[in-house]
Amino acid sequence: MEVHHVTEDAETFTCNAFLAVGEDGTTTLVDAGAWDGVVDEIRDHADDLEAVVMTHQHGDHVAQLEAVRDAFDPEVYAYAEHPARTQAIDDGDTVRIGDEEFDVVYTPGHADDHVSFVSESSLFSGDVVVHDDGAFDYGSFGRTDMAGQSRERLIESIEDLLECMPEGVEHMYAGHGGVFHGDVLDVVETALERAEKREPKYPDE
Repeated sequence: MEVHHVTEDAETFTCNAFLAVGEDGTTTLVDAGAWDGVVDEIRDHADDLEAVVMTHQHGDHVAQLEAVRDAFDPEVYAYAEHPARTQAIDDGDTVRIGDEEFDVVYTPGHADDHVSFVSESSLFSGDVVVHDDGAFDYGSFGRTDMAGQSRERLIESIEDLLECMPEGVEHMYAGHGGVFHGDVLDVVETALERAEKREPKYPDE
């Protein structure tokens, strides 16, 4: 399976949106992002788009969902209700991303509707855990200082994620920061240790 970072060239604030292309040609978009060039970028890698799976519905992850739906008419998988949603997903479900099967893990704290996707080899973590951001260079976690967010619930979610992750996961595709290839389990464990300190993620938090 090839994974293309289709918002990498964005000059506006957006999440990372990833197009997974299976060896059988199956195409899945993980999050739609907020960059108005995402449809053209998808078309550079695929003629069609079978599905979109959403980690959560913050604006930087869904702003272009309607445009993607209008362009490709894909199935849309999401935990919470959305006008574009065609398939509801819940904790413990399985979804196909590219040509791999992923377990759905409910991971709220940063967002009430947040889910992550875990396979034998890869993790699409959305914003619950990221490899690097403005706070940490290796093993960071989603912010929890805004209304409706909870550091305590985020910690529980990272613990749940660790329980579901096989040891051999080597690819991490997070909602922000860089793509990581290596010991993903260690990155997630490091993020949990930092979150458990209960210290503000950013100095002005």
